Amino acid sequence: MFFNFVDELRSAGIPASFKEHLTLLEALEKDVIEQTPEAFYYLSRATFVKDEGLIDRFDQVFQKVFKGILTDYGQQKVDIPEDWLKAVAEKFLTPEEMEAIKSLGSWDEIMETLKKRLEEQEKRHQGGNKWIGTGGTSPFGNGGYNPEGVRIGGESKHKRALKVWEKREFKNLDNTRELGTRNIKMALRRLRRFAREGAQDELDIDATIEGTAKQGWLDIHMRAERHNAVKLLLFLDVGGSMDPFIKLVEELFSAATAEFKNLEFFYFHNCLYEGVWKDNRRRWAERTKTWDVLHKYGHDYKIVFVGDAAMSPYEITHPGGSVEHMNEEAGATWLHRVTNTYPATVWLNPVPEQQWGYSQSTKLIKQLVNDRMYPLTLDGLDDAMRELSRKQG
Repeated sequence: MFFNFVDELRSAGIPASFKEHLTLLEALEKDVIEQTPEAFYYLSRATFVKDEGLIDRFDQVFQKVFKGILTDYGQQKVDIPEDWLKAVAEKFLTPEEMEAIKSLGSWDEIMETLKKRLEEQEKRHQGGNKWIGTGGTSPFGNGGYNPEGVRIGGESKHKRALKVWEKREFKNLDNTRELGTRNIKMALRRLRRFAREGAQDELDIDATIEGTAKQGWLDIHMRAERHNAVKLLLFLDVGGSMDPFIKLVEELFSAATAEFKNLEFFYFHNCLYEGVWKDNRRRWAERTKTWDVLHKYGHDYKIVFVGDAAMSPYEITHPGGSVEHMNEEAGATWLHRVTNTYPATVWLNPVPEQQWGYSQSTKLIKQLVNDRMYPLTLDGLDDAMRELSRKQG
């Protein structure tokens, strides 16, 4: 199994040598870690991964080779019996039947109803329209359909849930992926503004030749490194409905990393709230306060949000609307703060522009970023970079 592990790592582009393989075996033989799957994961990752950009690839290989070893890793238990949520059969509805199913009403009414039904329900339900269960038209559970509800576990089918009861783990973006990246880099270069500043540690060949010719001896001239002086702050939406766009966003991330020396990035999910994070594996333990971000990075930073803006409108407009935690302030409040702090702010949306009109949340986000939402295409990137390059009033 260990030899297969090394072969898979190499196939994924991770340089795994025989020496590293022996180091791992020696560490296991000397019991340097606890005998737990989690400890073995971190030991092997520390042994083979020398570049944090390769961690995502390592995780995929680890999952493939040691499938099932970390089945419960990083998950929080839900206080609802598992058999209540076991989908025996899925209820398929016609468009007319879906239209006939009514929403419970407002956000407060839905959450209050969920609280009451948790107190009243005593057994599992399948295919119903009221209790927490599966395959029916109840607003609570999974595997069924309701215009608005709370998905409890399971996978999204209709993407209509306004809150999701589960803890999910997201993967970091791989900034080594080359996106037909050359074209994207060309689009990003519109934002480039070169400057020379800092230590003079680069040989100025032209000045050296000219000085030597004038002086009659070797006259060496140095200069500061030429680099992109633009400061860019990326906010990247990850998980859920963004999963189909991972490759595209990775390519953008890779191109931006190559083009901008002054680049910072943070992850968020669906909408910006009071906390963001740098590592999706540690997003619950190592979060950065959004207030700290606004105070740390100057007003001259250019802000780029990347996300599909697809979510329940409550996630934007209501405190407590987040699908993952009880946020004290609405997402709209935080987006207002960002746009007020940073005049140069745009939102890149990977969803085709012709589909934006069908999503209420997309229209809300577009309005909150002052209509500066652009499709994540080459033309859209070009327009977004023009907007960021424009002198802000």
